[in-house]
Amino acid sequence: MGRLVPAVTRALDILELFLDGDGTLSAPDIVRKLQLPRTTVHELVTTLAARSYIVPVPGQPGRYRLGVRPYQLGSRYAEQLDLAAEGQQVARSVAETCDETVHVAILEGADVIYIAKVDSTHAVRMVSAAGRRLPAHCTSVGKMLLASLPEHELTVRIPDDADLVRMTPNSITDPAALREALTEIRRRGIAVESRESNPDVSCVAAPVHDRTGRVVAALSISVPMIRWSDERRAELEQLAAKGAAELSERLGHRSVA
Repeated sequence: MGRLVPAVTRALDILELFLDGDGTLSAPDIVRKLQLPRTTVHELVTTLAARSYIVPVPGQPGRYRLGVRPYQLGSRYAEQLDLAAEGQQVARSVAETCDETVHVAILEGADVIYIAKVDSTHAVRMVSAAGRRLPAHCTSVGKMLLASLPEHELTVRIPDDADLVRMTPNSITDPAALREALTEIRRRGIAVESRESNPDVSCVAAPVHDRTGRVVAALSISVPMIRWSDERRAELEQLAAKGAAELSERLGHRSVA
């Protein structure tokens, strides 16, 4: 691999500074933050402005904000994204870390559809497949996605008088009880399902956001009960959240610290 070009690195460092604060910077701000010579900063700022990567802020002499060029590049990147393909890559990475079955799913109506899956290497593992559809209220990914909906949209998908399917004795079949569970999921930012879709499996799930911040999918880790414990659940919750955050970042989402 070739060497890094210092001037390009510095230009990119300047652009990335605009991700923080109010999104505007002056040349002295850049000098102070990056500890670069004033002449170097002036030349780089002039070049970036000439190429429309940054533009002057109206009414604020000497200050700049991002220009149209980064937006155009970001839009082209978003056009090329494939949620299923990106999800499969992240699911593979998560599965390699925990050696359990990992899914990525989306919501369609009151069901979830699995769009990516990577199996555990254990002899005892969850049997499922990408493309499979399940009632959302019986799965951790589904409950995570339902919990992310506005209340009016949730009511359309799961009316108060809905007759919810029971997949196992642990399945939630009362819409009021489901809403109570979703409230807790919103509070925690993680969903847990204990033998609600499969009597021998428990799952954890975390939300996946797109570049607008909207929840577009969920990533889950499924574990046979013979390997399930409170300690294991806590570990997998963290791993699912990390994997979902990585997939969100691939989709252009930027979390607010």
